[in-house]
Amino acid sequence: MLIYIVEDDDNIRELEAFAMRNSGYDTRCFASSKEFYQAMTKAVPDLILLDIMLPGDDGLAILSKLRDDPVTEKIPVIIISAKTTELDRVKGLDLGADDYLCKPFGVMELVSRVKARLRGKNQSHEYRYAEILLNEDTRKVFISGKQTELTYKEFELLKTLIKSPGKAFARDYLIDTVWGLESTGRTLDVHIRTLRGKLSEYGRYIKTVRNVGYKLDKDK
Repeated sequence: MLIYIVEDDDNIRELEAFAMRNSGYDTRCFASSKEFYQAMTKAVPDLILLDIMLPGDDGLAILSKLRDDPVTEKIPVIIISAKTTELDRVKGLDLGADDYLCKPFGVMELVSRVKARLRGKNQSHEYRYAEILLNEDTRKVFISGKQTELTYKEFELLKTLIKSPGKAFARDYLIDTVWGLESTGRTLDVHIRTLRGKLSEYGRYIKTVRNVGYKLDKDK
C-alpha cells in the first residue's frame, strides 16, 4: 500500500511518516502542493494524509482537485489539521474528505483510522501492483495514474494475475478461468503479449514460468 503525506511541518510530517512506515506502508512525503502534484503524475497512492495550511494550494484546494478528477476521485483522504472548529471539520468532510483528524493527534489513533479507510478501499475490489492499478468495479486500469484501455479478456487476465502477485498460474488454469473451453494455449500467449505491451514498462512484470505458465512479479 502506498501512502502520500502532504504536510509542511517537518516534525509532524516525520511523525506521520514514522507511524505509517512502522505499520508496513510504503510512504512518500511532500511539504507543498507543487511537490505533491508532481508525484501524482508518476504514481497514484492508495491513501493521502493531507494538511490544510500549505504553501501553494492549500489542502482544501488539493482535495477539490482530487475529487474532480476521475483518476483520483475515490482515493481515501484523511485531513490532519490544526483547524479544529466544527465548521472547519464539516467543510473538509463536505468537500470529500473521508476523515478529519485534529492536531495534536495520537499516533495509535492515526494508524487505526488509516487501516479503517484502507479496509474500506479494499472492499471496493481495487488492486495495485507497483504502478499498475486495477479497479474491478469500474473495470478500469491505470498505469502510473494514466488510464489504459484493455479488452475484456485482457482485463480478466490481468485481474487474475494481480489478485495474487508472485503466484505462478498454470496455463490450463488461466485458459479455463478467462476463456473457459473456448480457447487454446496459443490464444493465451497472444493475449499475454498484447497485455505486456499495454502495460508499458511494467509489462516486464508478467513473467513466463517455464513449464508452468505465467505470474506477476517484480523480481528477476
